[in-house]
Amino acid sequence: MAKSRYIILFRGVGGATQLPVKQLKVVLGEAGFENVATYINSGNAVLTSALDEAGVVKTVAEAVRQQMGFDKAVMARSADDWDRMIAGNPFAQADDEPTQVHVFALDAEPGKQAVAALEAKATGTERFHVNGRTLYLHTPDGMGRSSFAPKIEPTLQVAMTARNWRSMLALQRLARDG
Repeated sequence: MAKSRYIILFRGVGGATQLPVKQLKVVLGEAGFENVATYINSGNAVLTSALDEAGVVKTVAEAVRQQMGFDKAVMARSADDWDRMIAGNPFAQADDEPTQVHVFALDAEPGKQAVAALEAKATGTERFHVNGRTLYLHTPDGMGRSSFAPKIEPTLQVAMTARNWRSMLALQRLARDG
């Protein structure tokens, strides 16, 4: 069976919730994944598996829940999907302002009504674009100062996690190097 590279994103890592990368790498290896690599201490991993995306998410989530006590949403994208996410970025300034452009991996594609409701809330300097299970957000004043960003998940009503453009490119390189 063909094997694929996957980028794994753990939701809600930071502050009091940590996923130590050395332990995470061991846990994922023991769960049967190959070529496991981690990227910074904020819930990112890259691995190889013959499982499909849903199987990878289920296996990773179960392993980290049992071995590390982590019980939050886990997202996975194949390396090819990740490349398409990067290619689909509508914000040309990403390369010059990599911490002001964020890409959200969504657990499911949001409904049209939810996207319309989010558009109605986008009244500040931020701009966003939804493409399937991906949301792109440009925060020219910075993510930490954004009053719009905290409204995204409750409005779309799907689990999600975001990475800035710098992390997106770093994870792409990590996936391709493995």
